[in-house]
Parts: sequence; structure tokens; C-alpha cells
Amino acid sequence: MRNRAFDRRQFLLLSAMAAAGAAVPQAVAEGAAAAAGASGTRWAGYDKALVIDACGAPGGSATGMNDAPLSAAEIADVRASGVTAINLTVGSVGGGPDVFPDTVERIGFWERELDSHPDVLMKVKSAADLDRAKASGRLGIIYGFQDATPLGEDVNRVKVFSRFGVRAIQLTYNRRNLLGDGCLEPANAGLSRFGQEVVQRMNELGLVIDLSHCGHRTTTDGITASKQPVAITHTGCAALADLPRNKTDEELRLLAKRGGVVGIYLMPRTHGQPTAADLIRHVEHAVDVCGEDHVGIGTDGVVSHIELTPEFVKRHREDVANRRRLGISAPGEEEDVYTFLPDLNTPRRFETLAGLLLACGHSESRVTKILGGNFARLFSEVWRRA
Repeated sequence: MRNRAFDRRQFLLLSAMAAAGAAVPQAVAEGAAAAAGASGTRWAGYDKALVIDACGAPGGSATGMNDAPLSAAEIADVRASGVTAINLTVGSVGGGPDVFPDTVERIGFWERELDSHPDVLMKVKSAADLDRAKASGRLGIIYGFQDATPLGEDVNRVKVFSRFGVRAIQLTYNRRNLLGDGCLEPANAGLSRFGQEVVQRMNELGLVIDLSHCGHRTTTDGITASKQPVAITHTGCAALADLPRNKTDEELRLLAKRGGVVGIYLMPRTHGQPTAADLIRHVEHAVDVCGEDHVGIGTDGVVSHIELTPEFVKRHREDVANRRRLGISAPGEEEDVYTFLPDLNTPRRFETLAGLLLACGHSESRVTKILGGNFARLFSEVWRRA
């Protein structure tokens, strides 16, 4: 059981500082992160651990839609982060007329980035590549989709994208597609016949099935239809925040029973700007429901720290407005609520999180699993067929 003797007043103080940092200049947010680091949140075991972000990006946009190559600052942050691998979204989300060519173009973009930074980035296609990334000090890039719309109506495209190096596909985004209903669909219709075919083909080819944005029936259908354990790479717990994107205890228990892993994201929207305290509440609830062998982290963000410049604030507001226009915006997405945790606003956020979990009484072995060990196990089990 967890040790509750941790000084909660100190932790809440840091969280309050961070929450204030969400609305004021970046120096305050950086100060909160620095204070967290100075208060004993470093962990000697961090550099030895496999650290896996189950949904994120090395820079630019968390959905992999970069307008420009990675900057020198972003590359420096990747070097400093200590992250072993990231499941990077390379597929278009939300549908549209040019989904297939757009996805191929986006894969081409990241292939060029890999070629441009061979000493910093490497492509991950197998479990052995995770170990190679760790041993070489590089960031492993796992190609993934957050929507299956690039498959169109052709199940054979699963193999096509597998040959491009895609290793994880989320069956739906927020809206309905040909595979099933997303989490914002009121009908909650579940997995379609075509969705069943895609699940079977992904099992045969050794691709990870991701159910993060799926509707409740599509989620349970996907878990039960798969012959391999599946992933929910980035979500929160509905028991703590009853939002469409978050998963119920029933779904989490079923996922764990069949060997899957849930990644808790760094935006568990509950009451305005979330902080590390909110994240830890969701992590602890998931551990209580699923067990420590089935919980990880999927930040749904980027490696670098976020500077709250006027340009960033403007771009964030435009992004929220655009997502609402496209009908893919989820409840909790607000113009003044940012998609990062101010008190974990550092490239080494996983290390800071590890220290906070340890301070809450979680064991080093459990923290190692949460930081990446559980997803490494899942990937190894599924990718052996790839």
C-alpha cells in the first residue's frame, strides 16, 4: 500500500504555484518546475529505466503535424529528456478528402527528420530497437496513428503502413469512422464489421491496437475482439473526471484482464488548468483498478517545455476554435486551459513525475513499470509477430 506520510502541503503548494504559472509569464511555470526538482523529486534510477511516452512528439505538434523541421532547441531538449521512445502520430486525424496522401507525406517528413538526426533519433520497429535506443542514448520514434481513416475502405492498407514502419493504430478518433464510433458519437455503436477485419489483420501483422479516443462500446469491442493485448495510450479515468475521452473502471478492468496497458495523459481535465496533482490522482486510481502491471504514461504532448508567449496563446486559441469547427473538440478543451502541466513543464518531466510518485510512497519497481516498463512489455508481446 502507498505511504501517505508524504508532505501534502508541500506538494499542494507546488501545484498551486504551477497553476498560477498557467496564466502568467513562463518564468513562474519554470520556477514551479525548478522548485519541484529541488524538493527531492530527482530519482537516481531514472537514467537506467526504459522511459516510454505512449503518445507524444519530439517537437512541434503532439499530432505530428510539424510545419518545420525540428529546431536546435528541440533537439537539445530531446537529448536532455532521458525519454527512450515516443509513440508519434504520423496519420491524419478527423478524416478529410486527402487523408491517405497526407499521411504518406507526414511519414516522409519524419523519415527526413530521422535521416537528419541519426545521432539523436532512431526508428523503432521491434522490441529490440527499444533496447538499442536506450543503450545508444537516442530517442526511439514509434510510428502510430490516432485515427484509422488513412486505411480508407481497404484492410490491405494495414500491411502497406506496416511496411512503412507503423506499429500502432488507434481505431477511431473522436468522431465515427468506418471502423466504429469515436468517444463523441452519441449513438455509441461499437466496432463495425470492417473494424473487426482491421483488428484481425493488425493481430496477424503484429501491430498494437490503440483504443484511446474510441467510444465505450468500440473500446470494449476492440479489447474483446483482439487476440493480443491492446493499448489505451492516452486517457484519463472517468471515475475522477467523467469526460467522453476518459475510460470507465469497467473498461480499465477488462483491458488489464486481457493483458493491456493504459497510458494516463498529462491533461486529465477536471477543473480548469490541470497540474501534477491531478495526474497523480489518475495514475493512482488506474493502478488501484488495473494493477501496477497495466499502467503507463502517454503525455499527449511534446518533449520540450512550453513557453507561454503571446504567439503560443494565440495559436492555442486558434487550434481550439478549429477543432470545434471540425467537430472533433472534446469537452474540457478551452481557450484558457493549456495541454500541459505547468509543474511538469520541463523536458525531464518523466523524471520529476517519478520523484513525485516515489514521494507518494510508490516503490521504485512500480515507478519503473509506470514510466515505461509496462508499455515495453506490451510492445514486445505484440511486435514479435511484426
